[in-house]
Amino acid sequence: MHGSPKKKAKTMLPHEFLPQWLKTLEHKRKVDIRKAKETEELAKDYSKFCRRQLGFEPFSYQNELIKLYEENQFVAARWCRQSGKSWIASGLLLDDAVNNKDWYLAVVGPSWRQTKLNIRRISMFERKLPKDLYLKPQKTKLEFSNGSIIEAFPNNAETIRGYTLNRVWWDEVNFTANDVDLMDAILFALGTTNGKLLATSTPFNTDSLFWKMCNHKDYSDFARHHVSFERVMAPNGPWSPTFLQRIRRQFGEDPMRWRREMEAEWAEDEDTWLPQSLIAQCIGTEKNCGEDLQPWNPDKGYRGDLFAGLDLAQTRDYCVFAVLDRVNDQLLLRHLKIFQQPTKYATVIGYIKTLQDRWEGFQKLRVDFTREGPSIISDMDEAGISNAEGVHFSVARKSEMASLLKQRMMSQRLFYPFLTWEKPYRGDICSELNVERFELRRDGAISLSHPNGTHDDVWWATALAVYATVEMKQFELEAFKFG
Repeated sequence: MHGSPKKKAKTMLPHEFLPQWLKTLEHKRKVDIRKAKETEELAKDYSKFCRRQLGFEPFSYQNELIKLYEENQFVAARWCRQSGKSWIASGLLLDDAVNNKDWYLAVVGPSWRQTKLNIRRISMFERKLPKDLYLKPQKTKLEFSNGSIIEAFPNNAETIRGYTLNRVWWDEVNFTANDVDLMDAILFALGTTNGKLLATSTPFNTDSLFWKMCNHKDYSDFARHHVSFERVMAPNGPWSPTFLQRIRRQFGEDPMRWRREMEAEWAEDEDTWLPQSLIAQCIGTEKNCGEDLQPWNPDKGYRGDLFAGLDLAQTRDYCVFAVLDRVNDQLLLRHLKIFQQPTKYATVIGYIKTLQDRWEGFQKLRVDFTREGPSIISDMDEAGISNAEGVHFSVARKSEMASLLKQRMMSQRLFYPFLTWEKPYRGDICSELNVERFELRRDGAISLSHPNGTHDDVWWATALAVYATVEMKQFELEAFKFG
């Protein structure tokens, strides 16, 4: 059966379709202009801007910060973890950029990696705006059609000092090395515009600029805002009881960390092996180690004078692999891998073999084989991993490694990026290095431990990598006695 013949498509002449097409384009242009003007009007009221343009309603404690930001030139926000400080600060900068022509707004922090992450957060909000208001986002810079710019900067005072800025958001101030130099540069950059500084952080060490911003009389020009975990519980904040219990389990029996990160108060256990101030000053920047340290991408090839440490675990703890690069007598942490639980050693060995081949080998790889014994070294050797050497975690050997780690940090020969992660658990490099406690035994040796419910796998993987840079000699107990 034959179907009916198909009709030929009608060919339209330009004068038949152009008027309607141009009319449609003109209508779209007017709609876009109207939406852009509505957004600019909303930007004058930040709470409405959040609600109607960015898609969220600020909580009461966030509205308090908004008010302080609007009424003061300098604001220090001391908030607990996961309370939305980066969220609200991102919105404030975006609001300023939309609402003001030809402004330059800066995002600074402990590292360029951290500030680029914050640019990404702002970019997520930016995409909710009418497209006429902004240009194509870049990884480190957001440009707007009114001439305003939001840009991420590395932790480098000299770079900041060369700019004239209207706004600065300084995130994680308490974890920023060279904080005084950076503050001086920011003040110069804001000086001619009478611009504002929003300083946000969770507390860490007290001998820091952020502590002074929040407490010292010489910094009384800072409006101060404090938010602890009680204020962010639902329905007044984003935390559910289930989330709070999960955090309690993660922190275990470490009340100092709970006080810092959940209550947003300064606290340090006097028995901590690595002091907070020492940990903070070893975050790698251009000033202290010659580069703004960034972790290496495990999927890319690199070359260096590499040393590695592997702390093994399978179920209760985590298996962690750390890689250091020796550059001009300094040790730079290039890679840190925390494996998911339960861990299969075949997966770990395969991962290390891949990195060894991609990064042209390790000078030495020290492995904690206290539980597994020499067989794990044999397995690595059979897989083609070179220069692996087992370390038995005796009290004396742990003391030796801990002392070497601390010595390298105190002599400014060990640096690491400001690393944070969400999986396999939420953590950061500073808190992990602050976890190990020490006790002086009757025989003069150092006994090292960590609070129940916490993890010291990152700590020991890093210590093993540092230990891989020296010869493993017979330990002499007398060398590590106090007094």
